[in-house]
Amino acid sequence: MPTAGPLILGNQEFGVNDRAIMAIVNRTQDSFFKGGSTFKDEDAMAAVISAVEAGAHVIDIGGVKAGPGAEIDPQEEIKRTAAFVSQVRSAFPNIVISVDTWRAEVGRAVCKEGADLLNDAWGGVDPELAEVAAEFNVGLVCTHAGGQEPRTRPHRVQYADVMATIIDYTVGLAERAVSLGVAPDHIIIDPGHDFGKNTSHSLEATRRLAEMVETGWPVLVSLSRKDFVGETLGLTDPNERLVGTLAATSISSLLGARMYRVHDVTPTKQTLDMERAIAGVTRPRLARRALA
Repeated sequence: MPTAGPLILGNQEFGVNDRAIMAIVNRTQDSFFKGGSTFKDEDAMAAVISAVEAGAHVIDIGGVKAGPGAEIDPQEEIKRTAAFVSQVRSAFPNIVISVDTWRAEVGRAVCKEGADLLNDAWGGVDPELAEVAAEFNVGLVCTHAGGQEPRTRPHRVQYADVMATIIDYTVGLAERAVSLGVAPDHIIIDPGHDFGKNTSHSLEATRRLAEMVETGWPVLVSLSRKDFVGETLGLTDPNERLVGTLAATSISSLLGARMYRVHDVTPTKQTLDMERAIAGVTRPRLARRALA
């Protein structure tokens, strides 16, 4: 296992005690939460600007809805993402740009336009994606998705030990990426909440995140408004799941997860800042009470 150290993406460095926010900007017409609100270039760029101003460290651009829906071929996915990566890079030279894709063909196209990170939410279904990360010296997210085919929903999945399975799989992907030439300090592992999992699995993965952190690899969590939050609280509408998401965010930070893929930058930043202060990592921005 590697020794926990800085995560380096683009020209940014994130330490072990840092908490990085990855803002979601979906170039789709059918996102489960915001529909097609950032499908058009001008709307997507407005979302990027808002996220950066709110304190996001990473912009995660996606061209295909995670769940079932209309078929999007690689050429259409590239059309939705690559040119926009170039626009974001021109507007924000220092922001970390991530692209949510499982396809090596798409990964190569977006890296040519300036992407710093390939967010493979489907767990290495295209083994060549890691080779692209090595070729362009960019970061790679190694995710556990339970062996699911992209854009499919899990059905009656079972694990003898869900966290042991998650760790074995994600660490295996990370070690393979290193063997292909991806820099170890460019790699993140992700338990893949909801992907190949039922709600009980996702809750257990959250509760046991410290075990992933102990591997030494930086951990990313994608919790934002997901079904496991909705089912836990009995909320079918994703618009009602922010409070539950922030509760899971706080716990995840306390347990050591270092990056957060989110729809809501400002509330997430406040949650993480509060947890970091409680943990003694940072100090309050103001210290007036009972001092005057």
